[in-house]
Amino acid sequence: MSSTRNTGMKKPAYPGPLVGKIFYKIAPRIGARVLMEREWNIAGQIIYPNGQKRYFRYSSLDLNTLGASEISKDKDYANFFMKRMGYPTVRGQTFFAPQWAEAIDSPRGIDAAYRYAQKIGFPVIVKPNSGSQGKGVALVHTRRDFYSAMRRIFKLDRVALVQTPVRGRDYRVVVLDDKVISAYERIPLSVIGDGKSSIRKLLEKKQSSFSSSSRDTRLRMEDPRIKAKLARERLTLDSVPTRGQRVYLLDNANLSAGGDAVDVTNTMHPEFRAFAVKLTKDMGLRLCGVDLMVDGDIVQSPESYWVLEINSAPGLDHYVKTGKAQQKIVENMYLEVLKHMENR
Repeated sequence: MSSTRNTGMKKPAYPGPLVGKIFYKIAPRIGARVLMEREWNIAGQIIYPNGQKRYFRYSSLDLNTLGASEISKDKDYANFFMKRMGYPTVRGQTFFAPQWAEAIDSPRGIDAAYRYAQKIGFPVIVKPNSGSQGKGVALVHTRRDFYSAMRRIFKLDRVALVQTPVRGRDYRVVVLDDKVISAYERIPLSVIGDGKSSIRKLLEKKQSSFSSSSRDTRLRMEDPRIKAKLARERLTLDSVPTRGQRVYLLDNANLSAGGDAVDVTNTMHPEFRAFAVKLTKDMGLRLCGVDLMVDGDIVQSPESYWVLEINSAPGLDHYVKTGKAQQKIVENMYLEVLKHMENR
């Protein structure tokens, strides 16, 4: 986007999105400087002491190769290659939005998707094939919920994935070359009862706590996925949980959807660490977010686990807002990224 348009708005002192903001802060530590496009604060140029120039846009960095990055953005293609290399992936298949199915003359439209869901057995996970931050991801149990969720997905993406759900604990492991630089468990959006407040009130308190900590997550109480999950537990937003009762409101654990993070960087089992590094290399990436579902605990030797997906531009915007320790981890991570980008 052009930076010549004058909006009449005062420019911020620092870039907006996380990566630009952190690079702006830490680049001087290695003698580099950052030039940001200042209208939108999305794209930036890193100028190193030797004159080398590297670029970034949002969380996409001048580090991974184009082909590997493009594959990682497509969940189905990434699963294909990971499965062929022997990695444990989640069973599933892609289906197409009505207009796209017609345009490519494919029988794999929404009705075919429903028949596939029946074949593998409800409940099933549905998600956009190229989405991020958990947008559109839903665990559906009925025909009605299935069609509603798929139609929401097709407003975001023309390709949807229908998958068998896998159970366990959800982890994000961030790898840079030969090293795991961050790992954390992602816990789905939930509230804990105090014996007097409704779920709605508890959610409002959680939103207030996000705002006071500068975490920009916006909780959508009208989210149909929340309503459906509560209904399965015979609850509503007006229900009052007992003191200490934890009520989960979403099935996906993305931090952008209000999930919580528990850091496991220093406690994860060495075999999981080696696994994440090897997968990153095998997928042709240098920087990668590896999302795992572990039937057990990541501090123990791997037994039953699955690769949910990989991400060549792992966004840590929400993770960094969960605490000062996490902010330090992310700053150190991006300092390493800056060094590696100079010598890519």
